[in-house]
Amino acid sequence: MTETPNPNIVDADSLTGEMHPIRRVVVALGSNLGERLAALQGAVEALADTPDFFVTGISPVYETDPVDSPEEAGPFLNAVVLADTTLPAARLMERALAIEDAFERERSDIRNAPRTLDVDLIVVGDRRSNEDFLRLPHPRAHERAFVLQPWHDLEPDAVFPERGPIADLLEATDASGVRKREDLSLEVQ
Repeated sequence: MTETPNPNIVDADSLTGEMHPIRRVVVALGSNLGERLAALQGAVEALADTPDFFVTGISPVYETDPVDSPEEAGPFLNAVVLADTTLPAARLMERALAIEDAFERERSDIRNAPRTLDVDLIVVGDRRSNEDFLRLPHPRAHERAFVLQPWHDLEPDAVFPERGPIADLLEATDASGVRKREDLSLEVQ
C-alpha cells in the first residue's frame, strides 16, 4: 500500500511554488461486461500509478444487480477506492475517462448500458461542480447501495456532502441486490 500523505499538509509544486491542498477522494468502480474482475483490478492499478494520487483503501468486491439498466444487462462487480490527492478535480475526471477508454469502454445513448468499466468520481474533498463534464459530489451515489456499501466498509463514519452519514443513507437504500464476494479481492500490486 502506498504511504498516505498527511491530509493537514498543503503540497507545494516544486517548480512553480503553487500550493495544492490534499483532498480525500472516493472513486467507485464497476464492470458488467467481459473480464469484470480484471477490469476492476486494472483500474485500481491505473489509479495507483497516477502521479500525486495516493490510494489509501480498497473495498471488498460486491456483485450487484444492475440498476436502471436495459433488460439484457448482466450483474456488475463493484468496489470503491479511497485516495488522497493534490490533483484538481478536472484532471481526476480526465484520468477516470482515460482509464475507462483503456478498457474499451463504449459510450452509448442508452442510459446505464452494459460496460467493460465505469470509473466514477463520487467525492473530491469539498469540491462542488455542476458542469456537464464533472458533477461533484456525484448526483446519484447517495441513493446507490452498490456505492454506499463498499464505501461504508472502508469508512463507516464517512459523511456524504450535503446528504449526511453514509451509514444512514445506506440504511435508507434497497441493498437486496448487493452481495459481497468473499472469493474476490482487489489490491495495489
